[in-house]
Amino acid sequence: MHFAGEQTINAPIETVWAYFMDPNKVAQCAPGFKSMEILGPDHFKPTVGVGIGAVKATFTLDVTLKELRQPNHAEVTARGNAVGSAVDMTAKVDLTATSETVTTMQWAADVAISGTLASIGGRLIESTAKKLTGQFFDCTRQHLEAPSPA
Repeated sequence: MHFAGEQTINAPIETVWAYFMDPNKVAQCAPGFKSMEILGPDHFKPTVGVGIGAVKATFTLDVTLKELRQPNHAEVTARGNAVGSAVDMTAKVDLTATSETVTTMQWAADVAISGTLASIGGRLIESTAKKLTGQFFDCTRQHLEAPSPA
């Protein structure tokens, strides 16, 4: 499955880059996040719980950041297994400073899910992924954007 989108974040590009390079900060907004093992500055293992319809699975992912070009470009690979299911993902993120205080993020991800989760939850995977992606970016904006003066 291929997913892509654009997000406008009301924060300077350096702030957005630093946020996305910190796995603990990103994890705060990851739906289903359970725990994190940091193996290095660009290698970590989060554990996340996912539910698609009636099917629930807990994945331990092996995530690697690569092709880092601060503050504009990053690529991510993730592989993980749960009981009876597996996931492989590659993603690219490109940041552009629209102004001193606004960053535009172009992102794309290719995800392959196999096993029980794919066979039983197949038709619900895309809508569930879109819903979770929306939740993730809403949360991210809340963490990055300064509150408006009252």
